[in-house]
Amino acid sequence: MVKIYGSKMCPDCTALVNNLEYYKIPYEYIDINDSLKNLKEFLVIRDEYLLDWCHQYGDIGLPACILDDGKVTIHWEEYLESLGYTPLPSENESCSISGKGC
Repeated sequence: MVKIYGSKMCPDCTALVNNLEYYKIPYEYIDINDSLKNLKEFLVIRDEYLLDWCHQYGDIGLPACILDDGKVTIHWEEYLESLGYTPLPSENESCSISGKGC
């Protein structure tokens, strides 16, 4: 089961959840806006695994996906493709400075 740190305000998080539900992929979703504990957990993960990417591309690091093997990634489209699925097109705009991700 993939564990997702995300936010309902994040268009990429919404797109990921839509894909996971469409393809019936089990997941646990942790909304970082629901509690300070959730936000702190996300910040620890982001700072340890995603900080260089976030700085380079102006991203927050959402959605942060923790895969079954423990790998942390924000490249959820690649994750779906590795499972043999084609990511559904997203109608939402990105919220990052780079125009890709959040």
